[in-house]
Amino acid sequence: MDIKQYLLESEKTNSHLFNPDERAKNLLHGSIGISTEAGELLDHMKKHIYQDRDLDVVNIKEELGDIMWYMAIILRALNLDFEEILDLNIQKLRKRYGEEFDEQKALLRDLDEERKILEGKETK
Repeated sequence: MDIKQYLLESEKTNSHLFNPDERAKNLLHGSIGISTEAGELLDHMKKHIYQDRDLDVVNIKEELGDIMWYMAIILRALNLDFEEILDLNIQKLRKRYGEEFDEQKALLRDLDEERKILEGKETK
């Protein structure tokens, strides 16, 4: 198949629903930004671990701050409470591991119960 034909054929399966409103634009902006900044952080770690470069903690702080900035865009777009998310994350991790990491528990976690916690529907 040549590229022109591929472009015609692949367009048939493209979603034509993409007409982003402001919320969708912000969600995409935040998601792309987090991914980009995480890639920059990962690249720094790669250079430190595999190329024996100094660990630049100042740069790491910058990248983490940038990730938080993009997270704030998503939090605002969805009207989410960051502290609630942190609390739910700890509740989920306690459900999964108890008080400390366990490799077996990581493999055998109950995703349905974890989802209930995140939805605020945990059963004791």
